[in-house]
Amino acid sequence: MRIIHLHHPYQLSQIDKEPVVLAMGFFDGVHIGHQAVLQRAAKKAQQEKIKLAVLTYNQHASIVFSKQSQPLKYLTPTSQKLEIFADMGVDLVYMVEFTSALAQVPPTQFVQQYMVDLHAMAVVAGFDHTFGPADIANMSTLPQLAKDRFEVLEVQPILVQGTEAASTKIRALLDAGKVELVTPILNRVYTTTGVVVHGDARGREMGFPTLNIVTPVDERLPQDGVYVVEVLVNQKWYGGMAQIGYNVTFGAGRAQTLEINLFNFTDLVYGEQVKIRWHQYLRAEVEFSGMPDLMEQLVLDQQRSEAYLNTLSD
Repeated sequence: MRIIHLHHPYQLSQIDKEPVVLAMGFFDGVHIGHQAVLQRAAKKAQQEKIKLAVLTYNQHASIVFSKQSQPLKYLTPTSQKLEIFADMGVDLVYMVEFTSALAQVPPTQFVQQYMVDLHAMAVVAGFDHTFGPADIANMSTLPQLAKDRFEVLEVQPILVQGTEAASTKIRALLDAGKVELVTPILNRVYTTTGVVVHGDARGREMGFPTLNIVTPVDERLPQDGVYVVEVLVNQKWYGGMAQIGYNVTFGAGRAQTLEINLFNFTDLVYGEQVKIRWHQYLRAEVEFSGMPDLMEQLVLDQQRSEAYLNTLSD
């Protein structure tokens, strides 16, 4: 899969000269609704025997329009999004920097420069896709703007258990800890990344050694609590239980941490990149009266986690 980075105004020499079917969107999460857009575009590309291209953005438009001062927490940071695109058979990605200058491009100019000049034979997007200053252009106005220079294919919303698949819905579920409800919307288990770092080694002293994980600042974690997880370490998945929280049993004023106890795993893997699949919420973080109560609860957490993980292999 080829990736072409564009900064407005770009040079035409940067653009691939072959005709494409162009799927457009930010695609945060690449959920089942986004997948429908990509699948519709892929089908059209196969029919026309041309390349499948995606036009997406390096950051969310709200950073420009809302003047965000804090980093946004994405469901799929760019690297993960690109991995999914490649897995879905995308041939070419135009990664456009979303800037104030781009946000002010009028719809007619945007269509010319980011559809026609990209040699789009067809443009595919979701029903709610917008572009232009203050989102004044959308899929209803695009056919008129296209002026028969390319075909416009609008993909309708996908319902999951009667609710429209949407990135905002996924974020709300993660913020409530309901990771198991996110899975059918994504059509996969929610996954984050991180690096293993040194911690206090308190878990090892209790017989529950943990991986202490530092996650990217732009990646969205679920709500604080204890979860059933799988972790990819050195190209192998291991089951375990994770806690996001402040280790309140050991005192107030502690920083938030992500600690994962992996079952049947004792290797030292400091500095390793890992992936984490978030399967099920177990409980909230609790301040225990002492170590014995905490250890008793950890035994129960492990039993519940192993029981759940066993269902995945059945």
